[in-house]
Order: sequence, then C-alpha cells, then structure tokens
Amino acid sequence: MSNQHNTTTETIASDGDGFALHPDDRKAIEQELEHFEQPQAACIEALKIVQRREGWVPDGAIPVIGDVLGVGPASVEGVATFYSLIFRQPVGRHVILVCDSSSCFLTGFEPLRDALVEHLGIGFGQTTPDDRFTLLPVCCLGACDGGPAMMIDEDTYGPVLPDDIAGLLEDYS
Repeated sequence: MSNQHNTTTETIASDGDGFALHPDDRKAIEQELEHFEQPQAACIEALKIVQRREGWVPDGAIPVIGDVLGVGPASVEGVATFYSLIFRQPVGRHVILVCDSSSCFLTGFEPLRDALVEHLGIGFGQTTPDDRFTLLPVCCLGACDGGPAMMIDEDTYGPVLPDDIAGLLEDYS
C-alpha cells in the first residue's frame, strides 16, 4: 500500500508506515531498472541504494521498493532476507563481518571471535552502546587463503590474529 506525496519538485514514494524514499534514491533505482530485462533482477541494487542512505532497510521500504520496481513486496522481502549484506535492523556506523566458514574455522575463527567479543563487549548480532560497531558472522568472505578473515565495512582483512583487533578497529571512528 503505497501513497504518493508531492514535494516542491519531486514525487516521493512512501508507505503507510511513514517510510519515504528519497527522490535521489528513486531516480537511482529507476536507472538500475533500465539495466535489466526483468524488474526483479534490479531488486538487490534497489535494496543497496536504500541501505546506503538509511544504514539498513526498514520494513516500510519493502513495499515502496516493490512499487518502484513493479514487483510485489513478497519478492522484495525474499531478496532482502536472503542476502546477508542487506541489513533488516539498524546497525552501527561500522559493520564487522567475521567469516565462520570451514576454512576460517580451521585457521582460527574461534580465537578471533572471542577477541572481538571481549574487545567490543558485545556478541554476534549486537551493536556497541555508542553505535560504532555491529558484529555479525558471515558464512564466507571469499578470502579462504587469508583465514581467519573479517571485513569492516568494505575492507577485508586476513589472516587476522586476536592481537590485531585493537589496531584494526582504531581506524574506524
């Protein structure tokens, strides 16, 4: 259920829960749509566009994205919940992904995880009280030759030793 609200020069798509799609994001999603024969194929890019501005994808964004793409909200929700890099809850300013694949598990995942948990004072799925970091497991970072591996925002690190944690996190204010 989507409503159209007029602004001075743009139309902003919004849902009944108060989510409003920024006009620049609507334009970017429409541009992505031009690159695909099937609207569903632009879904992941549309979700990433919203996430870049919001920091995550709120529930209210799902039907709005569906309206812009011309697909049902269930299709958008299916894509949003399938991909682990689409955040469906608020996250910290920096997201730390720790690879827990077999390769990283065998090369030191547990000591790395334990050091992160101790240093940050949070567990997986939690955000530090200052909203600086969110800690999440991920099934693979594609860095098997550098395990144990982790990613902070778009930066991949590995192999990472527990003693490396403080220095790595220092660069992310």
